[in-house]
Amino acid sequence: MSEIFKPETEAEVLEAVQWAISGNAKTLEIVGHGTKRGLGAPMDTDGVLDLSGLSGITLYEPEELVMTAKAGTPLSEVQTALDEARQMLAFEPWATDHIYGTEGGTVAGLFASAVAGPRRPQVGSARDHMLGFHAVSGRGEEFKSGGRVVKNVTGFDLTKLMAGSMGTLAVLTDISFKVLPRPEKCRTVLVFGAPDPGRAMRDAQNSPYEVTAVAHLPPDIAARSGVSYVSAAGVGVTAVRVEGPAPSVEARCVALRDALCVHGEIEELHTHNTLRLWREIRDVKLLSQDDPLWRISVAPSDGPRVVESLMNGEHYFDWAGGLIWMTQPLVDADGVRAALNGGHATLMRAPDEVRARVPVFHPQDDGVAALTRRVRAGFDPHGILNPGRM
Repeated sequence: MSEIFKPETEAEVLEAVQWAISGNAKTLEIVGHGTKRGLGAPMDTDGVLDLSGLSGITLYEPEELVMTAKAGTPLSEVQTALDEARQMLAFEPWATDHIYGTEGGTVAGLFASAVAGPRRPQVGSARDHMLGFHAVSGRGEEFKSGGRVVKNVTGFDLTKLMAGSMGTLAVLTDISFKVLPRPEKCRTVLVFGAPDPGRAMRDAQNSPYEVTAVAHLPPDIAARSGVSYVSAAGVGVTAVRVEGPAPSVEARCVALRDALCVHGEIEELHTHNTLRLWREIRDVKLLSQDDPLWRISVAPSDGPRVVESLMNGEHYFDWAGGLIWMTQPLVDADGVRAALNGGHATLMRAPDEVRARVPVFHPQDDGVAALTRRVRAGFDPHGILNPGRM
């Protein structure tokens, strides 16, 4: 039976890691709320390091657009504070309820997995909003990087390295990150039945109207939306989001309607339905929960070709065609990755036995893989932190 450690201070985190090192390299699973346990290969460890007791927002300066929180701080607590100040996490992290059937999440889990939603092409992912952190390495040493300001150029940019490392390099204990004002208005221009959805998405993305998200839902996927304009369309729906001050949003929507009407009939969603539709897209609520789920990133112009070459599951496009969410009844990792011709594919959800035998994350080429091994050996020479997860 795995030993469970639930530290409430960074010093106690350090003690737990040092226990693992002194015990002939006992292994530790690093968890917050455990909402993303389904992401990555399954693990069997000697102990569990539960960071949920390391909780609380320690700094929030809305006028400076910066927040600092302990690793196990619930995302709901962060969201409540941001709502009160009419601010947001601009990279739109997706929720885990539909993908993994879990609810909650913590600040460290958010940045350790480096998630991002529909606004990713415009503002970057979690790693681009992480300013600094404190952590304990697999060597049993405390260290820090970055700070609480955007312009911080001293030393190595370790924030980019920690974001997306899935707890395999160090245990994050305290994180500082950027926040941004919430848009005053948001609307969505819908294009119904575009004969060439890829071109419609690219025309919207490349327009001068500062769109903040572009997606396409095939007819069977659009029919599942809780937004009646989308579900009743009976055809594929291309969605283009516009955000900002009210007069600017209205003017840009008028211009987009004129520019995109060559692709199909046009409709427009106001704020309430816009928020609902993009939550569905962000959280993958429009695809089945039963089948294995892929997250495929390619050049936007390649998206339709990749889908056509696979055609054995449900799918829709985000990031103007650059992101494909796809379910697959039977996992064919080699087939999916062979179809990409560049890009990468992550198996986001599958049974444990499948994730144990299939590379969940896109295989690296030999040079990058060798560099990755050296980096991990530098931070965690004993291999005690989340071993085998990536």
